Amino acid sequence: MIDPSLMTDLARLDFAWITSMHIIYPPLTIGLAAFLFFSEWRWLKTNDDEWYRLTRFFEKLFIINFGAGVATGITMEMSFGILFAPFSQAAGPFFGNILGYETITAFMYEAGFIGLMIFGWGKIGKKMHLFATFNVAFSSMLSAMWILVANSWMQTPTGVHLEKGLFLVDNWTHAIFNPNFLTAFPHMLIACFEIGLFFVASISALMVYKNRHAKMFMRTLTASIMALVIVAPLQVYMGDTLGRTVAKYDPAALAAMEGHWHTYNADGSPNTSWNVIAWPNEEKGTNDFQIAIPHVLSLLEDHKWVSTVPGLDQFKKADRPPVVVPFYSFRIMAAAGAALMLVAFWALFLRLRGQFTAEKLQRHPWFLRTVIFSSTLPYIAIWTGWWTREVARQPWLINGLMRTSEGVSQMSIGAEIVWFIGFMFFDLLVWFGAWYFFSKLIRKGPDMNTKVIHGVTPEPMHLGDMPNEEVPEGKPLFERPTL
Repeated sequence: MIDPSLMTDLARLDFAWITSMHIIYPPLTIGLAAFLFFSEWRWLKTNDDEWYRLTRFFEKLFIINFGAGVATGITMEMSFGILFAPFSQAAGPFFGNILGYETITAFMYEAGFIGLMIFGWGKIGKKMHLFATFNVAFSSMLSAMWILVANSWMQTPTGVHLEKGLFLVDNWTHAIFNPNFLTAFPHMLIACFEIGLFFVASISALMVYKNRHAKMFMRTLTASIMALVIVAPLQVYMGDTLGRTVAKYDPAALAAMEGHWHTYNADGSPNTSWNVIAWPNEEKGTNDFQIAIPHVLSLLEDHKWVSTVPGLDQFKKADRPPVVVPFYSFRIMAAAGAALMLVAFWALFLRLRGQFTAEKLQRHPWFLRTVIFSSTLPYIAIWTGWWTREVARQPWLINGLMRTSEGVSQMSIGAEIVWFIGFMFFDLLVWFGAWYFFSKLIRKGPDMNTKVIHGVTPEPMHLGDMPNEEVPEGKPLFERPTL
């Protein structure tokens, strides 16, 4: 007899691995595509060849990341049917259609223009090539939009009703623009810009640190890090907005993220203390250890000094999400976001003081080292943010409508383990391949020898392509040139 809870846990663990290995690629694709559009626009605007060489260098890194994202995305699409067949069947009328829209309106759109962007240098006009790069960036954002529509609907399922085991759509507008999507998509999109900007900034800082084309890479370092002065604080703001959405529509998830067990204090007053750090004990329904600050939880969730924030004691034990993972992953995500914001402000401080040049940064390299190290933080933030989002929704697959245990495929333990090992091997193979080629290209650096393409390269004319002109009678077809 197969233990249903074991099957559920294995399926969740398998899918957690698949999504964690996939999600490191699409956000960078989106953020890097947007930066490529900016750098190519700078080349057209200034006619500065260094911007051309920088664009071509980062474009190669983009191609590697894009390929890895496509490969791991295929395994994730497969895993829906393999690991969660009942869910895929029941949610197909909405969830399946949304993934289909993503393929048709975003992925195929992106695939068409990415060919022009990669192979169009010298074959199409400069403005047309810039247009292709813009469409790659825009279509990648459109892809993220559809994915967030599908995932956010699982958080706040609106616009549907359950009939004969199927979630049928009553109102497409309500289902697509569900409450969670309206704040989750901007939060994720800004995270994509942030990871792309820090990717560019960290590689540029490495080149400046090693004094390899330092003055040229100061262009991308300055552009990316100054953009982060706006993007990083905006991400913190959108995180707060999304937190308030979660508090309104899924208070159990918010309580798990905050390790908030008890709604009221011993004296009957609302418990609005915020746990800076704690060790949740799910069996006892309390924290074994905690350091809390009064009133801060209310300020964070309601922007009030005192308010009632529901604790986990307001929900049945069977409906409570796990606490340890969302509690700590949420704090790691928030800490990473705050650290990224501080790095951006440090850069702004240096620039205002006139210290943001290659020579001065090389004499005081701690900033460059910090930026290089900080390239890991956006990945940590995206990972932990996604874990917070997915684990805090448990035990629901579709919040309040379908439990995870109801959506798991019925297969043997052995089959589940085989799929897990297969997915793990494939994803690790892609990961090692991607980082091997990343490091190889970064070590090689930008191509400084190839001639810059300023216009459309004419195709070579073959003999059969020559115009069919009549030759006057008595005149030879070819004449010997006069010396």
